[in-house]
Amino acid sequence: MVSLETPVCDFDKAAIDFLLPDVDGKVWSLEGCSGEKGLLIMFICNHCPYVKAVLERLVRDTSELQEFGINSVAIMSNDPTQYAEDSPENMCKIAQEAGFSFPYLLDSSQQTAKEYGAVCTPDFFGYNAQLKLQYRGRLDASRKETAAADVKRDLFEAMKQVAQSGKGPAEQIPSMGCSIKWLD
Repeated sequence: MVSLETPVCDFDKAAIDFLLPDVDGKVWSLEGCSGEKGLLIMFICNHCPYVKAVLERLVRDTSELQEFGINSVAIMSNDPTQYAEDSPENMCKIAQEAGFSFPYLLDSSQQTAKEYGAVCTPDFFGYNAQLKLQYRGRLDASRKETAAADVKRDLFEAMKQVAQSGKGPAEQIPSMGCSIKWLD
């Protein structure tokens, strides 16, 4: 399992459209996922310890961001033949058990992950109302273990700022996680 950090935010880079199915088979597009004030695109998976460490907080923060007009979508781009835990059936199970309030999409061709330049799970891309990139950082100080309850909510605060001003913070701490499991 290789740990990677996300690159620095490429401010104002346009979001790339996609057509991907969710765990129930409904096909979603960029426009269909977007909120009035922006969109948080999250590349996650089921097996990664970095994702498991923040899953509860991720569900909390995405739910609270809806109140600011920021919608969220999660995309699973790993090759599920390498990790059975990342299968579509397990995606459905995790989405239900964790109480996802956002679509959980399967990028089976991995084309969307490649177009976005996603490198790890979790990898967060925060867009403003014009779907211009404003955040490419971490959720919080958690790594493979959940950080203390009182840590700064980096992603939540950044996306709240994006909702209010259209701009993300100049200083961002990269997300860290497991490498995406690319198809052979």
